[in-house]
Amino acid sequence: MARFFNVFSLRNLLVLSLALNVSLILRVLYEKDSEVMNGLCLDKKRETLMATDSVPSEAQATETVYLSMPSFSSSSTADSNGGDRIINLDHGDPTMYERFWQQAGDKSTIMIPGWQSMSYFSDAGSLCWFLEPEFAKEIIRLHKRVGNAVTKDRYIVVGTGSTQLYQADAVEPLSVVSASPYYSSYPLITDCLKSGLYKWAGDAQSFNREGPFIELVTSPNNPDGYVRQSVVNKSGGILVHDLAYYWPQYSPIDAVADHDIMLFTVSKSTGHAGMRIGWALVKDEEVAKKMVKFIELNTIGVSRDSQLRAAKVLQVVTDGCEYPTSLRSLFDFAAHLMEERWKLLRAAVRQSSLFTLPEFSPGSCGFLNRSFEPRPAFAWLKCEEPIEDCEGFLRSNNILTRSGKHFGVGPHYVRISMLDRDETFYIFVERLSTIHLRQSRQVNETGE
Repeated sequence: MARFFNVFSLRNLLVLSLALNVSLILRVLYEKDSEVMNGLCLDKKRETLMATDSVPSEAQATETVYLSMPSFSSSSTADSNGGDRIINLDHGDPTMYERFWQQAGDKSTIMIPGWQSMSYFSDAGSLCWFLEPEFAKEIIRLHKRVGNAVTKDRYIVVGTGSTQLYQADAVEPLSVVSASPYYSSYPLITDCLKSGLYKWAGDAQSFNREGPFIELVTSPNNPDGYVRQSVVNKSGGILVHDLAYYWPQYSPIDAVADHDIMLFTVSKSTGHAGMRIGWALVKDEEVAKKMVKFIELNTIGVSRDSQLRAAKVLQVVTDGCEYPTSLRSLFDFAAHLMEERWKLLRAAVRQSSLFTLPEFSPGSCGFLNRSFEPRPAFAWLKCEEPIEDCEGFLRSNNILTRSGKHFGVGPHYVRISMLDRDETFYIFVERLSTIHLRQSRQVNETGE
């Protein structure tokens, strides 16, 4: 009898184990099918939104289209546009580039031995003694290939992002100005140390103080995407041209920039914001020396390891332009993606009818050999009446943006990053396109 119960128990355990394994296999297969269906729904959603972007008549443009959107949330309350998920597009974190570099595989991988880059000095005999020669070489090579900036007879100064570099010119108290809407970090960076060297003086369009000044000219502009020129009509100033977005994925390259001080960064050119690397192309040797001295005192140079990695990344980008392979070049990849995203966004804005976006004239791009409208890294969105606080209104719909008041204009504007991952961006445009419909439903339900 005892043997019978032992056998019976073993058999039961075997049956139970088999049942559990079959259940697990079926669950995995079900979830795999769900992932495929979600992917198909996402592709269908994108096709539907992009189709609305080419609708000819105003009546058709404002017609409500119900879009299929897969649920990306594990919450049981998730709806067709991401449910309660908070979409944070306040920062310009360029994570959309991850997909390209994943496809690139090991092409941009480097190995740095433990004994390498131990000294403060990269090249003790050069003006910028902490600039890695290999990085400088790849900067020149990339600019020549793209044709967006003059590098001949220029000094290259490397910084921890381009924002560090513009502070490095002052010889006496300077007023720092930029035409509104200006980059929201300019006032904060200028005044954060309470330095006696420079002070934020606001909108360049209304600047009329006596004495030396620095005018920051961001072109294409952050946040509104327009091409900019200097606006201060007086002598005695230093012009710093921030060209972080003058790359073919964002703007037609219609001329070779040739200014005294030009700033660039890997964060928006290749997407590697985490490297914290930017560079300046400087015409005047004395200005370059002062910039180097500032960085020396500020951070004792710039990470050599980051520069080596940045050099490898720039090499891959330029090689992709000069020696095409089955992997499309970074600029082709990003230009296609930005074009698609702007079509989706404009379609969503028209469908909602609560917002407006800037309109751009097409320009001829010498690098891509075609004409197209700018597709900025940020969308400068305006909320129409009766919405007064655009940031607050979008926050109530779980979309985080940056208010226009941080850029020197009113709260009816917001800046929205166009550079987030695909999943986040598609949920955002779907949600934006249905805000008007959902607001109307809320009014009907409450009877207000």
